[in-house]
Amino acid sequence: MNLAYIPSPSTGVIELGPIPLRGYAFCIIIGVFVAVWFGNKRWIARGGKAGTVADIAVWAVPFGLVGGRLYHVITDYQLYFSDGENWVDAFKIWQGGLGIWGAIALGAVGAWIGCRRRGIPLPAWADALAPGIAFAQAIGRWGNWFNQELYGRQTDVPWALKISEGSNRVAGTYHPTFLYESLWCVGVALLVIWADRRFKLGHGRAFALYVAAYCAGRGWIEYMRVDEAHHVLGLRLNVWTAIVVFVLAVVYIVVSAKVRPGREEIVEPAAVALSKDTEDGGNGEADDAEADGDGSGKRTAAGDAAAEEPEDDAGVAPQTAEKS
Repeated sequence: MNLAYIPSPSTGVIELGPIPLRGYAFCIIIGVFVAVWFGNKRWIARGGKAGTVADIAVWAVPFGLVGGRLYHVITDYQLYFSDGENWVDAFKIWQGGLGIWGAIALGAVGAWIGCRRRGIPLPAWADALAPGIAFAQAIGRWGNWFNQELYGRQTDVPWALKISEGSNRVAGTYHPTFLYESLWCVGVALLVIWADRRFKLGHGRAFALYVAAYCAGRGWIEYMRVDEAHHVLGLRLNVWTAIVVFVLAVVYIVVSAKVRPGREEIVEPAAVALSKDTEDGGNGEADDAEADGDGSGKRTAAGDAAAEEPEDDAGVAPQTAEKS
């Protein structure tokens, strides 16, 4: 008998009158908020403008949600298009089912559109957002806890996850792979933050490090899962995806470091231009003050006298009579 375990919620939905509040959706929304908030702080620290990250996220997030759902539906099509299944369920995103691979891929397309409209480099924006994405994933994985999904093999360890009887699941205690991945993502975020400060990563290398580190953990966590999945050469499809993406990310880090070493000096030209205009405006006021008098912003006594003396008909100010 297992005396210690992690309980699962009795329901993932709270009915607030006619409005259902779903734990899965809340976790996704909170994760997006954290990613944008933290990414904004990092973007400003790199010399960008406040609000730019959020403006681009308006493009990236919807694309990412669509991409994540498409990846899930395509790779698990039997859940929606097999005999006896209702294809309409493919649109019920609140029931779970977002593939991170599709979310990142199509989200990057949305981010590229947003960056292009703002005239900033996508790699720099991705570097700023990378650890925030990892934190968002860590939070989002708790949505699987609300839905009692994505658990591993049966176990009696003290931190086992207790699953209740339900559709497509058998009651028991299982490895909480959602928790393993959540903790791993927190570690990935901290790794990227440390490496970025230590090595001044730029040109997309911080984002590539996030991708590689996440894939390294996703590989062994995916191997523990027992939910239905397609297999290729004895391994789950997502394990192969993690291996391929990990290799591509590492190659990018190595090649990018040789081709474009260092970090971008300017990540948002508009922010630099605004700062320069502000400085020029301040200098212009100072120049005007200096022209008026002694450069201190005040007129000199001689300047005041000259300004107050009336001019004669010839346009020349009359001389003051000197006393003998």
